[in-house]
Amino acid sequence: MKPDDVLKNLPSKAGARDKEFRKTLKQLQKMRSGEAEILISSSDNRVFQSIDCLECGNCCRTLGPRLIQRDIQRLAKTCNLSQAAFINTYLTKDEDGDWVFQNMPCPFLGEDNFCSVYSQRPRACADYPHTHGRQIRSKLGELRKNAAVCPGVYLIMDELTEQL
Repeated sequence: MKPDDVLKNLPSKAGARDKEFRKTLKQLQKMRSGEAEILISSSDNRVFQSIDCLECGNCCRTLGPRLIQRDIQRLAKTCNLSQAAFINTYLTKDEDGDWVFQNMPCPFLGEDNFCSVYSQRPRACADYPHTHGRQIRSKLGELRKNAAVCPGVYLIMDELTEQL
């Protein structure tokens, strides 16, 4: 499935289903530890077998990751810049005092949706869309928000809503 098929009007689709998605997330939150993770991970595996993120790149065009110090060090080295030069060139502090990219789309996103620093990308990018791995339950609020950005997350939320 091409992400464009789902991406069309994704924010309005997710907005229209927000009440349903909130209910689903509350049900997931009430589950015993591990049960929600298994459901979400299983759905993630199914959905992302048919979604090619390189055909979309919406997350890299619209969301800015929060960069931690290790990300900044690694990316500065990758770009052959000092940390200060990297910060001055690419970063700004947001309202919470976190380092984020000055501009979106991501400065490392190519026209082909490939990331030029993929092997050294920020941790927040590597973990996105937060539908796999441990601690999924602590990220349930992000799933609701990401359903308006990521076709895969929207489909995961749709599947979970149908299951529950």
